[in-house]
Amino acid sequence: MKTQQQILQLLGLAVRARMLTSGEELVVKEIRNNKAKLVIISTDASDNTMKKIQDKCKSYNVELHVFGDRSDLGHATGKAARVVLAITDEGFAKKITELLNEFNRG
Repeated sequence: MKTQQQILQLLGLAVRARMLTSGEELVVKEIRNNKAKLVIISTDASDNTMKKIQDKCKSYNVELHVFGDRSDLGHATGKAARVVLAITDEGFAKKITELLNEFNRG
Protein backbone atom coordinates (compact mmCIF):
# COMPACT_ATOMS: atom_id res chain seq x y z
CA MET A 1 0.00 0.00 0.00
CA LYS A 2 1.26 3.48 -0.80
CA THR A 3 2.59 5.49 2.12
CA GLN A 4 0.32 8.45 1.34
CA GLN A 5 -2.74 6.18 1.48
CA GLN A 6 -1.62 4.75 4.85
CA ILE A 7 -1.21 8.25 6.30
CA LEU A 8 -4.70 9.27 5.15
CA GLN A 9 -6.21 6.07 6.58
CA LEU A 10 -4.50 6.66 9.94
CA LEU A 11 -5.89 10.21 9.99
CA GLY A 12 -9.36 8.72 9.48
CA LEU A 13 -8.81 6.29 12.36
CA ALA A 14 -7.58 9.12 14.58
CA VAL A 15 -10.81 11.03 13.87
CA ARG A 16 -12.94 8.04 14.85
CA ALA A 17 -10.86 7.56 18.00
CA ARG A 18 -11.38 11.28 18.81
CA MET A 19 -7.62 11.85 18.78
CA LEU A 20 -7.63 14.45 16.01
CA THR A 21 -8.58 18.12 16.01
CA SER A 22 -9.05 20.11 12.82
CA GLY A 23 -9.43 23.78 12.06
CA GLU A 24 -6.94 26.57 12.63
CA GLU A 25 -8.32 28.02 15.89
CA LEU A 26 -8.92 24.63 17.54
CA VAL A 27 -5.45 23.40 16.55
CA VAL A 28 -3.81 26.54 17.97
CA LYS A 29 -5.76 25.94 21.20
CA GLU A 30 -4.52 22.31 21.36
CA ILE A 31 -0.93 23.51 20.80
CA ARG A 32 -1.27 26.10 23.58
CA ASN A 33 -2.68 23.49 25.97
CA ASN A 34 0.23 21.14 25.15
CA LYS A 35 -2.21 18.50 23.89
CA ALA A 36 -1.04 18.47 20.26
CA LYS A 37 1.64 15.82 19.66
CA LEU A 38 1.82 16.35 15.88
CA VAL A 39 0.46 19.03 13.57
CA ILE A 40 -0.15 18.52 9.86
CA ILE A 41 -0.74 21.48 7.55
CA SER A 42 -1.81 21.21 3.92
CA THR A 43 0.52 22.19 1.09
CA ASP A 44 -2.04 24.72 -0.15
CA ALA A 45 -2.51 26.58 3.16
CA SER A 46 -2.30 30.36 2.94
CA ASP A 47 1.05 31.99 3.77
CA ASN A 48 -0.56 33.65 6.78
CA THR A 49 -1.90 30.37 8.19
CA MET A 50 1.39 28.59 7.43
CA LYS A 51 3.40 31.20 9.33
CA LYS A 52 0.99 31.28 12.29
CA ILE A 53 1.03 27.48 12.70
CA GLN A 54 4.81 27.21 12.15
CA ASP A 55 5.46 29.89 14.80
CA LYS A 56 3.10 28.25 17.32
CA CYS A 57 4.61 24.80 16.77
CA LYS A 58 8.12 26.18 17.11
CA SER A 59 7.43 28.06 20.34
CA TYR A 60 5.60 25.09 21.93
CA ASN A 61 8.02 22.51 20.49
CA VAL A 62 5.38 20.56 18.56
CA GLU A 63 6.34 18.55 15.48
CA LEU A 64 4.96 19.99 12.23
CA HIS A 65 4.65 18.34 8.82
CA VAL A 66 3.37 19.74 5.52
CA PHE A 67 1.37 17.03 3.75
CA GLY A 68 -1.42 16.69 1.18
CA ASP A 69 -3.78 19.37 0.04
CA ARG A 70 -6.90 20.62 1.80
CA SER A 71 -9.22 18.25 -0.06
CA ASP A 72 -7.02 15.20 0.79
CA LEU A 73 -7.03 16.10 4.47
CA GLY A 74 -10.75 16.89 4.44
CA HIS A 75 -11.61 13.64 2.69
CA ALA A 76 -9.44 11.62 5.12
CA THR A 77 -11.20 13.17 8.12
CA GLY A 78 -14.68 12.81 6.64
CA LYS A 79 -15.28 16.55 6.50
CA ALA A 80 -15.10 19.36 3.98
CA ALA A 81 -11.66 20.73 3.10
CA ARG A 82 -9.28 20.89 6.07
CA VAL A 83 -6.09 22.96 6.13
CA VAL A 84 -4.62 22.07 9.51
CA LEU A 85 -4.90 19.01 11.77
CA ALA A 86 -3.56 18.22 15.24
CA ILE A 87 -3.03 14.68 16.49
CA THR A 88 -3.51 14.53 20.27
CA ASP A 89 -2.49 10.90 20.85
CA GLU A 90 1.16 9.89 21.25
CA GLY A 91 0.74 6.53 19.48
CA PHE A 92 -1.03 7.94 16.42
CA ALA A 93 1.47 10.82 16.27
CA LYS A 94 4.45 8.45 16.36
CA LYS A 95 3.13 6.15 13.60
CA ILE A 96 2.00 9.02 11.37
CA THR A 97 5.39 10.76 11.84
CA GLU A 98 7.19 7.56 10.75
CA LEU A 99 5.03 7.34 7.64
CA LEU A 100 5.42 11.07 6.86
CA ASN A 101 9.21 10.78 7.11
CA GLU A 102 9.11 7.74 4.81
CA PHE A 103 6.81 9.59 2.39
CA ASN A 104 9.10 12.65 2.29
CA ARG A 105 12.16 10.46 1.63
CA GLY A 106 10.39 8.52 -1.13
